[in-house]
Formats: sequence, C-alpha cells, structure tokens
Amino acid sequence: MKKIILSLLFACVALIAGATEAPAADGHEESGELKVKETIFEHLGDGYGWEVPFNHHVRIPLPVIVWGTDGLHVFSSRRLEHGYVYRDGDVEFKIAGADSPYKGKVVEIKDGEEIKPFDISITKNVCAVFISVFVVIWLIMKVARWHQNQGMKAPRKLTGGVETLIMFIYDGVIRPTLKERAPRFAPYLLTVFFFILVMNLLGLIVIFPGGANLTGNIAVTLVLALLTFFITNLCGTKHYWKEIFNPEVPWWLKYPLPIMPVIELFGMFTKPAALTVRLFANMMGGHMIVIVLTLLIFIFAAMGPAVTGVTAVVSIIFSVFMLLIDVLVSFIQAYVFTMLSTIFISLSTDKGHAEHDAHASAAHEKA
Repeated sequence: MKKIILSLLFACVALIAGATEAPAADGHEESGELKVKETIFEHLGDGYGWEVPFNHHVRIPLPVIVWGTDGLHVFSSRRLEHGYVYRDGDVEFKIAGADSPYKGKVVEIKDGEEIKPFDISITKNVCAVFISVFVVIWLIMKVARWHQNQGMKAPRKLTGGVETLIMFIYDGVIRPTLKERAPRFAPYLLTVFFFILVMNLLGLIVIFPGGANLTGNIAVTLVLALLTFFITNLCGTKHYWKEIFNPEVPWWLKYPLPIMPVIELFGMFTKPAALTVRLFANMMGGHMIVIVLTLLIFIFAAMGPAVTGVTAVVSIIFSVFMLLIDVLVSFIQAYVFTMLSTIFISLSTDKGHAEHDAHASAAHEKA
C-alpha cells in the first residue's frame, strides 16, 4: 500500500514539474511571469466556458444569450475564445479585456465602442446551479422511490446515506427547534441543506461537472439568505412584529428616542447579511488556499528542479489535506446555514407566552 501511495505521489510531482511551463502559455504569457492574482480570480470567478483540467486552451462551450441593440442573439461561447470577435449579422461581439470596465463580460462593439448588452447567458455558475438542482432532485427522489417500493425497509449505500442526513437534520435541528411547526418549514430547510451541501462538494471536484465555485460567489449565497429572510418575515407572527417595534424593555429605551426598535429593525437585515457572508467567506477561503498552495509550485519553478520538486511535494500534501478539510467544512457550512435559518424562522413564528398559556389552559381543560 505504501509503495502505491509513493508511486502516485511521485507521479503527481513529475506531472506538475513537467507542467511548470503551462502558466507561460495561458493568458499571462505576455510578460513571461505568473500573475498570481489574475490566476486565482480566473479560477474562482465565473466564465462563458468550462475549463478542461490540465489544458486551459480547451473549454467546454456554453450558450451565450444576449439582447443587443438589434435584438436577441444566441451563439456558442466557442466563437469568443482567445479574444476572437464574432460577427452575428450586422453586430460584433467579444469578451471584454482587462482594460475594459466590463472585464470578462460579453460586449457589443458598435462604432469602435463597447456596449454592455442585456446578458442572460448560461455561464459556468448558472450551469453548475442547474446541475446541483438536478443532483439534489435525483438524491431525494432516490430515497422516495426506495420507500415507495420497499416500504419501511432501511435503505443502504447512497440511499441510506441520504436518508441518514435527512433524519439527522430533521430530528436533530428542525423538529427540536420548530416543534409542531416543523412539517411546515422542513421542505424548505432540508432543500437548502442539500442544495448547499451538493454545491460545496461539486466545487471541490476539479473536472466537469464540478469546479464551479458557487458558494464562493456572494450572489448565490445572498439569494439563499434572502429566501430565509422573506420566509422569516412573511411568516412572522404578531408577537414577532411586536418585539421589533414595541419590545418589552424599559420605556426610556423606546421613548422619546426609539433606540431598541431601531436596533431590532436593523437586526432584521443583519441576519441575512450574516448568513450571506459566513457561507461565502468560508467557502471562498477554502478554495483560495488550495489554489495558492498549488501556485507555489509554479512560483518556485524558477529556483531549479530540486526546489520545484520539494515545493511540489509539500504543496500536494497540504492541498490534499485542505481538500479533506474542505469536505468537512462543506457539511458544516450547510449545517450551520440550515440551523441558523431554522432558528430565525422559529423566532419569527413564535406566538408568545400569552398564546402558549392559552393553548396550555385549553388543553388542560379538555383533559
């Protein structure tokens, strides 16, 4: 076993050492230097194509859908690769360069000027969202079909693992927190958990259909946080809104200056902001560390083969270690987002002590 591990490690070192010239031919070749910042954000950002591992000259093309000055245009992103200008009818399109305010985006060229069209293209991140949705649906339907065919018989393998996660989240987080309200909000909370978990895990895979840094994109995490925000406030009870605008605190904290109501109102918006930044920062940080560790190989390549070999070994070991940590972090971040969403929904749907006492008295009288 040790010989196999050592053989794989030396193979990886040889592969990376042989590829140290790759950055010089991948868009940063003009100066002959590796531009670390540009390389990191190129890998973490969105794009109109899906990179093929170990060959950044080839990309899986995705559909470009833009509404230009003369109407709708649909074409393959392959027509815009390597800085090419694509002419569709009387209009020309290209991907804006680094010196453009629309850097990395499809622009229309008209009279020598760049115009930003209305862009609804299927980019890498959009495609990855669709893939994540299909994976989540497939996993949940797999469990549903099992119990439809096998009854209450315990499933095994992948189906059993998914069911274990469902019961872990529902019995450990949702039901203890929401109690009788759990069946009402469980579909949303379980969907959010599996959606975030699948996005996190797919982001750790370097080949298609993985590689998209979805939860490291603040737009994605913001939308998820806004869903929790809207559910929390639209389902809020009278007690919830009373605690915001007329909390039970000493009068001098409410009159003449509404100190506590302002704080509580401000807290409504800090909760989704915390959900957004927490998920985004943790996942972005994990991806960035792995990329930086890998780039160390190319940074030290100029110091000779001996230094390059040692750096490659150390970088690979730490990169693998960080990837294993990221697998754990992927689960933890999905769990934390679901747990906090459950707590926020629970606080907003709480009916207060008065209604709880009334229900308890009614139940006691019936008994």
